[in-house]
Amino acid sequence: MARRALPRTVGMEPPRGFSEEQFQAACRELDQPAPAAGGAWQLLVETMGISIYRLYDEQSGLYEYKIFGGLADCPPELCADVYMDLDYRKQWDNYVKELHDTIYDAERIIYWEVKYPFPLSNRDYVYVRERRDMDVDGRKIWVMLAKSVSLPQCPEKSGIIRVNNYKQTLVLESDGKTGSKVYMYYFDNPGGMIPSWLINWAAKSGVPGFLKDLQKACLNYCKKT
Repeated sequence: MARRALPRTVGMEPPRGFSEEQFQAACRELDQPAPAAGGAWQLLVETMGISIYRLYDEQSGLYEYKIFGGLADCPPELCADVYMDLDYRKQWDNYVKELHDTIYDAERIIYWEVKYPFPLSNRDYVYVRERRDMDVDGRKIWVMLAKSVSLPQCPEKSGIIRVNNYKQTLVLESDGKTGSKVYMYYFDNPGGMIPSWLINWAAKSGVPGFLKDLQKACLNYCKKT
């Protein structure tokens, strides 16, 4: 079904995309397999070949996360295609309640509602996302950036808590074999009355779970196509 373009509001600035420097900075993270020792970033956990670091955000009481690792038998271009395929994500991500995109002033806006377990309210996101397949000094690197935006055409819904502070980066490069080197940055403030310790615990277990599900989705995508 074709998506309807949202009307432009007079005097309103369209959502901003991403700068070239943001993409270049994301690429550089691949060459930093761990944040500098003694810095503010702390190693949280190493599991399934993935290292997760966190940085405390005093304002929210939550953490930003950096993830370094690999996905075996999942070439980076395939991973990027799967990550960007919204319709396919509805098949492999069990937490998706609603997910679709709409064109606004030639910019693609994504709406995403996430299932939360009872008695917690579902959360939803309105965000922009961009992919670039980059050549950096002869290296082919796939970069995907996402961040939340505010649009009056996408008002909050009753019974669902809007996540207004969401940022994610995914960077992929060949591991020289049949898989991918992976860097991911993630921050999400789900709001509401969820204790910060519970949110941080969910991130600790949820990030490796997401990458594992992404890996499985890549393998099934090969069969699908």
